[in-house]
Amino acid sequence: MISTADLCRQFRVGDSVVHALDHVDLQIDGGDFVAVMGPSGSGKSTLMNILGCLDTPDDGQYWLLEQPVAELDDDALSRVRNLKIGFVFQSFHLLPRMTALENVLLPLRYSDIDVGAARARGEDLLRRLGLEDRMDHRPNQLSGGQRQRVAIARSLINEPPLLLADEPTGNLDSRTSDEIMDLFGEINQQGQTILMVTHEEEIASHAKRLIRMRDGRIEHDSSHS
Repeated sequence: MISTADLCRQFRVGDSVVHALDHVDLQIDGGDFVAVMGPSGSGKSTLMNILGCLDTPDDGQYWLLEQPVAELDDDALSRVRNLKIGFVFQSFHLLPRMTALENVLLPLRYSDIDVGAARARGEDLLRRLGLEDRMDHRPNQLSGGQRQRVAIARSLINEPPLLLADEPTGNLDSRTSDEIMDLFGEINQQGQTILMVTHEEEIASHAKRLIRMRDGRIEHDSSHS
């Protein structure tokens, strides 16, 4: 699914150069559920942005589904972000004037699927996520957990092989966080590959594999028993 070799990313801060990623080698297989942890400045967010094709490395290689990402032009990268990668963010990023269903259907605006089939797919996802009675509600009429479920449904609407989650429980209470992580576990059991950045040990414990980063490098990589 994912392979990187000697991945490097640098940022200039004043007169200093910060090595956000320092020769990172990483392999993630299809169906894996990986949590990435590390202190602020460890490189985990930079890694997520590069794997999500939102940023480019200064050096090294990144292959997504055996495709060298560096060879893709802007149009191809946009298609990858829309069709191959689903994104879940801490702040949900739902459009306030749209209903839950309309938010879920947004990524399909750039696909060839007809309107009826798109609506049926979105309704099915929301039902599976326990929101069958919230499809016509706007974000301000939903709880935090419900909004995150809508965001997850939106990330899955194009059936992407890879799901990237950046602090997906950061704005949720502990009970709702557990519900969202149980949902991630169910999705993963169905074959969905998930890479998640988190700073919470308890949230990371839901993943099959834990990667710890420090100073732009992978410090530890293990699988949970």
